[in-house]
Amino acid sequence: MQNPFDLTGKVAIVTGGNNGIGLAMAQGLAQAGAAVAIWGRNLERNADALERLSSYGGEAIALPVDVSDEQAVVDAFAGTLEELGHVDAVFANAGVGSLGTPFDEMTTQEWRYVFGVNMEGVFWTFREAVKHMKAVSAGSLVVTSSVAGDFGFPTGEHYAATKAGVRALIRGLAVEYGKYGIRANAVAPGWVVTGMTDGFIEEERFETMVKPRIPVGRWGQPKDFAGIAVYLASDASTWHTGDTITIDGGYLQK
Repeated sequence: MQNPFDLTGKVAIVTGGNNGIGLAMAQGLAQAGAAVAIWGRNLERNADALERLSSYGGEAIALPVDVSDEQAVVDAFAGTLEELGHVDAVFANAGVGSLGTPFDEMTTQEWRYVFGVNMEGVFWTFREAVKHMKAVSAGSLVVTSSVAGDFGFPTGEHYAATKAGVRALIRGLAVEYGKYGIRANAVAPGWVVTGMTDGFIEEERFETMVKPRIPVGRWGQPKDFAGIAVYLASDASTWHTGDTITIDGGYLQK
């Protein structure tokens, strides 16, 4: 029996794929045999990530892309197709956070910055992907959401709103494009040690107030998301769509 998790011959894009959860997803995909295109703004991180991905023996490319720039996304998708020939799975993972500003002091600029990356960037990335996937009648769309969309998130309302909003987006895409063989799902991480959380997640306040609420007793690590990426890019998930898959160590259940 053929291994349903073998990604040989498949091509995946991972936005924000040069560090954290995105890089772990890209590594999992590459190890499973996929050709991987990572999009990221930081050229040095892109180069380092590309070196890691290339070590697995498959094809990998890194493109400098700011997903909050519509034309940059359009050009990057076209460039990925030119380099790798086709795209089977797109992981809209690039995201930014901005925690600490009271809502009544938040500027329109800060609000729009978070929405520009976390919502508009996903819109443009998926729009270009759907155009391609419709033509081949197959594809997997995956967005990185967050458990922040499930509870009140003071001083981070803009971040939480985007992470809840992308879930509504994937449900609509699952319904609208299922007839074309396109599936759409979200992955909702809990508290994960990444560059975005380095400034506060391991502070004493979080260690004493938040960590005890995680039943498995530890913070998440980027590598915890490699397996779900492989599953959602693989033929094992062709009947799985319109879902949000929460990976939080049980945090929301306590």
